[in-house]
Amino acid sequence: MQKKFIPAVLVLSVLLAMFVLSGLQMERTRARFAVAETPRRVYLTFDDGPSTVVTNDILDVLKEEGIKATFFIVSDMAKTRQETLLRIAKEGHSIGVHSASHDYARIYASDEALLCDIDECAAYILEVTGVKPRLYRFPGGGHERQKELIRERGYAIIGWNAVCGDEELKDASAWELYQEAAKTSRGKDPVVLLLHDSARHRATAEALPSIIARFREEGCVFCAF
Repeated sequence: MQKKFIPAVLVLSVLLAMFVLSGLQMERTRARFAVAETPRRVYLTFDDGPSTVVTNDILDVLKEEGIKATFFIVSDMAKTRQETLLRIAKEGHSIGVHSASHDYARIYASDEALLCDIDECAAYILEVTGVKPRLYRFPGGGHERQKELIRERGYAIIGWNAVCGDEELKDASAWELYQEAAKTSRGKDPVVLLLHDSARHRATAEALPSIIARFREEGCVFCAF
């Protein structure tokens, strides 16, 4: 009886060892997949600039943090701020067309007016920076038919899915803008965060380091279009 019992114990020991090894292999596989997962992407996008103080403050933060962002330019604003526009390009940020005038009545008077506004802004960006922009963001919106016209011009239309609230929240503090960015971006991948860099948005520049730190704590990576 004893001789028959010993092989049975050996078989059970082998099976148990195989089960343990199989479990360890599964854990290693899970760990490898966890490491290989693509990190959440964040696109910082700035509209309505450049301005002198705010845009340069934002550029200082981005340079210090080693982050590239995307700036949608209003060329009428840029005409007295060529150095700032040139700095955006020299520091490797993406540049897109937002508008020549940001005057809705003028821009949306007709399809032709919209396209002329885009051409004017794009031509100025090219003249100053040598960059031919291929990104576009509508001032205040746009219709599907207009989107097709702009795509036919060779532009990628960039929207957003999160905001810092610097237009939506009146007189918001840097802390409130940070909270709004965290709230509206929650659960989104990628995050395309809308911020503004025109002169009245100093709180946005102040909030930017905290916004960046929050996304970094969440393991996000920063991208430009």
